[in-house]
Amino acid sequence: MDQTPIVSLAGGHPLIDLDLTVVVQFALFLVLFFVANRLLFQPYLQLRERRKAGIEGAREEAERMTAEADAKLAEYDRRLAGARDRANEEGRKIRLEAARHEREVTDQARAATQKAIDEAHAEMRRETDAARAQLMPQADALARAISAKLLGREVA
Repeated sequence: MDQTPIVSLAGGHPLIDLDLTVVVQFALFLVLFFVANRLLFQPYLQLRERRKAGIEGAREEAERMTAEADAKLAEYDRRLAGARDRANEEGRKIRLEAARHEREVTDQARAATQKAIDEAHAEMRRETDAARAQLMPQADALARAISAKLLGREVA
């Protein structure tokens, strides 16, 4: 086989020898490349793609779930605000009803009390007038008796 030096140094020795070993090395390189590509690189690249797709899918799922949770939270807040408004309205109605009932009861009690006071005043007037009517005829006789006792003589 003929050796063709590519570059030779000043001493005459070739720097690179191109012979049959270069072809064998190249053939081994190609075989190793295809075997490594088939058994190592392609499975690794597929694994990376699956992992990336899984991560992206999980990220998209997390974003979807976050959006869904935000929507549910907004709906919950809306419903809670509605329930709070209804509760406030019911409380206002109950307070108004209680105030109305309190006024009714107070007015009834006030009317009953006033009626009782008026009846007591009327009874007192009747008893006073009756006592006065009963005692007036005796008042002159009692006045004369007391005057006579105090003065020690009869009063005319």
